[in-house]
Amino acid sequence: MSVARMLTGDRPTGRLHLGHYVGSIANRVRLHQGYDSFFIVADLHMLTTRNTREDIQRVADNAREMVTDILAAGVDPARATFYLQSAIPEVGDLNTLLQNLVTVPRLERVPSLKDMARDSGKEEMPYGLLGYPVLQAADILCVKGQVVPVGKDNAAHVEVTREIARRFNGLYGTVFPVPELIQAETPSLVGTDGAAKMSKSRGNTILLSDDEAAVRRKVMGMYTDPNRVRADVPGTVEGNPVFAYHDVFNPDRAQVAELKERYRAGRVGDVEVKEKLTDALNRFLDPIRERRERIEDDRGLVDQLIFDGTERTRREVRQTMREVRRAMGLTSAYTRMRRRAERAGRVLATEG
Repeated sequence: MSVARMLTGDRPTGRLHLGHYVGSIANRVRLHQGYDSFFIVADLHMLTTRNTREDIQRVADNAREMVTDILAAGVDPARATFYLQSAIPEVGDLNTLLQNLVTVPRLERVPSLKDMARDSGKEEMPYGLLGYPVLQAADILCVKGQVVPVGKDNAAHVEVTREIARRFNGLYGTVFPVPELIQAETPSLVGTDGAAKMSKSRGNTILLSDDEAAVRRKVMGMYTDPNRVRADVPGTVEGNPVFAYHDVFNPDRAQVAELKERYRAGRVGDVEVKEKLTDALNRFLDPIRERRERIEDDRGLVDQLIFDGTERTRREVRQTMREVRRAMGLTSAYTRMRRRAERAGRVLATEG
């Protein structure tokens, strides 16, 4: 019995942060050994919001950093296929075919697209960004992904993929599995500013690669209860980012419960609560830092992983595209014309 295939990945826009870990990476670490796991370095998706020459020139470095973060988080390189999206032109071919199977109003109902446009400073929706879920469907279906672990923001994208797969199979015959999504158990992580989810574009992140001093500096600057001007003033725990982080990253549940009780009663200051969070986050990040250091010491490892994975994925996608074109009848039209041209050529040669 063959092992089911999983597809997941990120845009190469820099190092990953705790929001990425909560939203998707923790799921990948937990799941990847049970699947034939593909990890996409989605640089074509990056172009929907970042497409200057400088952005593109940073892809290679950002891809290395991103893959290093994923490996440091606990993904086994022997059980993962990393590949560069733009190195496989057939993905674009499949995107062209699939975009005819979904309507503009359907894509406009995907809620995260407007958020992505806003966060990128776009006053109007670029065509490529509107089609983001279709390209994502091509990513998933080109390797015949059966399982897609996603954060809350991408769940609606995967539903578009499921609809496209069913429509294609209904029109042309079964080629694609209809992928199942596995959603992260933890909701989006609020940023250190308390204003929105953690995002590199907002500068409110704690990186997986941050050292102890950087973590301490960022935690001590975190937003808390704005109405609490002194430690003896009862504070609000609900909606307080510092306690949201404690709930996710501090395994000492008794300590967290005690801090919440004292905070509500005005018997603990923000500094102590943040100090405890700093300790918890650094304990969480220590093994990730250690793995990252070992990976960085093995020079060329990440580049080799991406190269080998891209070559494997290219072979898989080419086979998928042969099946797609055959199912749609696209190969037969050209074949008939070629054969007639060949026959005509032989006749002309004989007559000459």
